[in-house]
Amino acid sequence: MPPTLASLVHHSALKLTVRAGGDRLDVPVRWAHVSELADPVPYMEGGELLLITALKLDAEDPEAMRRYVRRLAGAGVVGLGFAVGVNYEEIPKALVDAAEEEGLPLLEVPRRTPFLAISKAVSAAIAADQYRAVTAGFAAQRELTRQAQTGGPEGLLAALASQVDGWAALYDASGAVVATAPEWAGRRAARLTGDVQRLRERPAPASSVVGGPENEDRVELHTIGTGRRPRAALAVGTAAALGTAERYALHSAIALLTLTTERSRSLQAAEQRIGAAVLRMLLAGEPDHARAVAGDLYGGLLDAPFRMLVAERVPVSASAALARAEARTGTPAADRSSAAALAAADTNGDPLAALADVMESAAARAGEAVLVVPEGERLVVLAADGGAAAAACGEYAAALESARAGVREKVPGGEEDELVVGLSAPAGPIAASAAYKQAEQALSVARRRGRVLVEHEQMAAGSVLPLLADDAVRAFADGMLRPLYEHDATGRGDLVASLRAWLSRHGQWDAAAADLGVHRHTLRYRMRRVEEILGRSLDDADARMELWLALKAISSE
Repeated sequence: MPPTLASLVHHSALKLTVRAGGDRLDVPVRWAHVSELADPVPYMEGGELLLITALKLDAEDPEAMRRYVRRLAGAGVVGLGFAVGVNYEEIPKALVDAAEEEGLPLLEVPRRTPFLAISKAVSAAIAADQYRAVTAGFAAQRELTRQAQTGGPEGLLAALASQVDGWAALYDASGAVVATAPEWAGRRAARLTGDVQRLRERPAPASSVVGGPENEDRVELHTIGTGRRPRAALAVGTAAALGTAERYALHSAIALLTLTTERSRSLQAAEQRIGAAVLRMLLAGEPDHARAVAGDLYGGLLDAPFRMLVAERVPVSASAALARAEARTGTPAADRSSAAALAAADTNGDPLAALADVMESAAARAGEAVLVVPEGERLVVLAADGGAAAAACGEYAAALESARAGVREKVPGGEEDELVVGLSAPAGPIAASAAYKQAEQALSVARRRGRVLVEHEQMAAGSVLPLLADDAVRAFADGMLRPLYEHDATGRGDLVASLRAWLSRHGQWDAAAADLGVHRHTLRYRMRRVEEILGRSLDDADARMELWLALKAISSE
C-alpha cells in the first residue's frame, strides 16, 4: 500500500512527533512538498504532506492560522510538517489549535531531520508500493495464464475474482452470461445484460463503470476482441475502485480472453470449412462419408433429427417496407413503437451474420452442435430439431417481425437488407437433400409473403391459396380472364359468375344453375360461349384447374 502519515511517524530515522490530528494518520501520502508561500494552495493537487518552517507566516496569529489551515485542508493537503528550531523553537500554539480545530494532522519535524530526508522516505515508499504492485501484477498474470490454459475461461474468471477480491462474469456476443465466478454472482451478472448490449454499440474497445444502487458493488464492463464487433464482454464487480495490482490483473485477463477469442475465431473458420465439406457430402447423398468427416465436431448433430435452414438477405425499399407493415396491421407503421430494438439494430448491419451469432451463441450455451455454412449471399444451417439454436432462430425471427412493423427512420427511396429464412421439416442425414429443397421452398414462400421465417410444415398444413397473391400469378389470371370480363362489360351475359358457379359445383349443371337462378340450358349455352371465347375445352382438367385458380387469384385482390 502507499505510504501514510502513520508509516512516516513510525519511521525511526525521521523522529517525527504528532502534535495534532492523531486520529487521521492512516491517510495515504501522494507526495511530500516544501513551500514557504503564505498561500501555497494554487500549487497543491491534493494528497500532499506540506513541509514548512513558517518563514513567511505569522504563526502566532490565531485568526491567520485558522485561515491558513482551513485553506490547506480544503485543497486536500493530508498533513502539515513543521520544522522546529529554525524560525520557531517550538510549534506556536495558534497553529496547533488551528490544526486540532480543523482536524489536520500536524507533525513536528526536529531540526536534525532535513525536509529532504522526509521527501526521500515518501519517494522510496511510493516506489516500493509500485514495485509490489508490479510484482503482484506479474504473479497475477502468471496465475491467470495458467488458469486460462488448464481451466479455460471459467478458471480464468475464478482467478481474476480472487485477485480483485470480488466477482467476474463473461458474456457472449449477444450479451448473455456465459460464466461467472463465484457462482453466486450469476444473478448479479444477469441484471447487467442491458448495460453489456449498450456497450456493444460503442466503438471497440469500449469500457464503462456501472454504479449499482446503495450497498451494491461497483462494476467495470469491458469489451473483448480486436474486431469492429466485440466477441464478448467482461464484468468485474468489487466493493471499491481497483488498485494498481488489481488493475494489472484485470488488463491481463482482458488480454488473455482476447487471445482466446481470436484463437477461437481461427478455429471457427476451420470448423466452417469442415462444416461446408460435411454439407456438400450430405447433399450429394453420401451420409457415411459425411459422418466420417464430421467426427466428434458435428457427429452428434447427425445422430438425431435436424432441421435444415436456408437464409438470405433481400434488399427492400423503405417505402415498400412501410407499405408492407401497414398492410399486415391495417394501421400506419409510424403510429406504432418499434419492438425488439436489438433485432432491428442488427438488420442495419449484416442480417446473416446477426442470425449466425444468435444461433451459435444459443448452441454454445446449451452445449449442442450447430453447423453454419455461409454460401455467398446465403447462409445454410443444420441445427438439432427442438434444440436451443432452432428455438433461438424462431425467437429472433419473431423479434424481427415485430421490429419491421415499427417505425423505420429511412430516407425515402433508400434500401435496407432484410432477413428471409426458410426452415425444413425434421430430417436425417439420408434425407438431407430433400430437407434442403424443403428449406428453399419455404424460403421462396417467405420471400413472396414478406415474412421473416416460414417453416415447411406451415406450407404443408396450410393452403396454396395465399400463394396466389404473387404478382406474376395475378398477371396470369388477369390475362386469362380478361376476354370474359370484356364480354360481360357489354351487358351480353354474366360469363365470369357462371364459370365460377359451374366450377364450384364440379360441373353439376342443375346445382350450378340453381345457384345462379337460371335454367340449366342457359348455363350450358354460357359455358359453350366461355369455351369459344377462351379457345379452351372445359373437359380438360388442366384448363378447369387453371381457370379456378385464376378466379381465386382475381378474387383475392
